[in-house]
Amino acid sequence: MRCCIFPVFSVCQTLYRCVLEDLYEFPTLEKDLKEFQKLLRRRHTVDDCPPNQKSKQMYQQLSLKENSLQLRNSQTETREVIVCVYVSADSYLSVHTHPALEAQELLRIVSLNLDRTGDDTVLAVVSHTGERRVLQPSDCVYSESLTPQGKLMACHRDLTEILPPLTDFAELSRRPVRLLGINTWDVAAALTHLDWSLFKSIHEQELVYYTLSRAPGAGYTAALSVLLQRCNEVQQWVMSEVLKCVSLNKRVQLLKKFIKIAAHCKTQRNLNSAFAIIMGLNTAAVSRLNQTWEKCPGKFKKLFSELELITDPSMNHKAYREAFKRMKPPKIPFMPLLLKDITFIHEGNKTFHDNLVNFEKLHMIADTVRMIRHCQSDQQGNEVIGVDSAEVRMSVHCLHIIDNQQTLFELSHKLEPRA
Repeated sequence: MRCCIFPVFSVCQTLYRCVLEDLYEFPTLEKDLKEFQKLLRRRHTVDDCPPNQKSKQMYQQLSLKENSLQLRNSQTETREVIVCVYVSADSYLSVHTHPALEAQELLRIVSLNLDRTGDDTVLAVVSHTGERRVLQPSDCVYSESLTPQGKLMACHRDLTEILPPLTDFAELSRRPVRLLGINTWDVAAALTHLDWSLFKSIHEQELVYYTLSRAPGAGYTAALSVLLQRCNEVQQWVMSEVLKCVSLNKRVQLLKKFIKIAAHCKTQRNLNSAFAIIMGLNTAAVSRLNQTWEKCPGKFKKLFSELELITDPSMNHKAYREAFKRMKPPKIPFMPLLLKDITFIHEGNKTFHDNLVNFEKLHMIADTVRMIRHCQSDQQGNEVIGVDSAEVRMSVHCLHIIDNQQTLFELSHKLEPRA
């Protein structure tokens, strides 16, 4: 008689994630974790009953060194986009969604993220002149024509902002820091899954169009543009989350969270998000928070210093290139650096010599671009284990970002005034 192993595996999976969550804080657990993995593999059968094929695949996922990217799904026809909707004069929500998203659904997402009822909220297009046009509930919010017209804004029915400026500490102190209640491995896995869904849809030709064309059309570089936008927004999100946290103790906890998330992203071979988080913590408005960094435990400072090494630009980013080369595919590179390499080849070498095509230059560009195909190659059994809850999805699919530098520095100096 066959016996069901799914409840047992569910417990093991939860235990595995909990131990992995504490691995950076207690490195001595790594030996025990490996023994636990061996035990799970030996328990490949229960009461002489082999598990079904799905169970086998799940067992193969339990590897500390091989935890990697989500298996590539079949190419979908619906492309992914990022919709930005302003909720205050100095901040917006970046929503990862599909192009057919309607106004009423976007308002529901905004209400969930801001803990509001949404009864008195409408969506409007704000022109460059300040004129506001209210969208109907069934109107599509993503349109190429909306960007030149202005920006999207969630506002009250009287067309005023639903949030005061974020420099209002009284408002910030009332808002919960949701990220503190979410498992860091799950957040990193969700970031990796989202980045991978964007990265796998990029065609090699997009990199050529993006770097060689003087005015690359959105249709030719759509997937690449979304991933680059996502990278920039993750960096801004990290800054925003830290600077919106009024409590010093909670801010220290948040700092530890982001350091662990960056480490997990690196483990999952997602250097795009790892880079973005590290750079977000290294921005001037965050790095100047001396009291916050001083209260951060030494082991986290040491871990952050180790992570910073891969962002070291010396010797043409040698540390990053060597670390990335050692990683097995599938893996996500830091896309801005890859584009920089292609731009350097393009601008440093002439395309024509005496009316003859410089094929050596074209070969160098082709070799660099071809790396995308290598990174996108699949390996079975390397799916990242993570809890795909609504809370986790909301934390990475809907980012609250402060896009005003003056607001960021004002918050930083309010949190820790200059001595």
